[in-house]
Amino acid sequence: MSGDESRARDRGISVHILGRDYRLACPEGEEKQLLASVDYLNERIKDLREGGKLSGNERLAIIAAVNIAHEHLHQKPGKGGASVDGPEHRRRILAMQETLEAALAADQDKLF
Repeated sequence: MSGDESRARDRGISVHILGRDYRLACPEGEEKQLLASVDYLNERIKDLREGGKLSGNERLAIIAAVNIAHEHLHQKPGKGGASVDGPEHRRRILAMQETLEAALAADQDKLF
């Protein structure tokens, strides 16, 4: 399947992260997983914010992303996780990276 055909099957999903709405590409049939990932990210950001040690959306997003990546890298196979090198992990990390880049770009627009 070509990249264009794959993108044509992807759906756009509206999500809310750090008080902003984003539209993210999502492969057909993976909507629940994407929404669960966004919920998880929002929970982690909320935990960081409530801890009182961090401020600023950009910093919160970056620290949350690093913490989540750390959790995935240290997840042991056989304990509910697959190999770190698995295609599903790569896809999820790329989706998180796109979300972070969109959030950072939006914050950069506010600076100037």
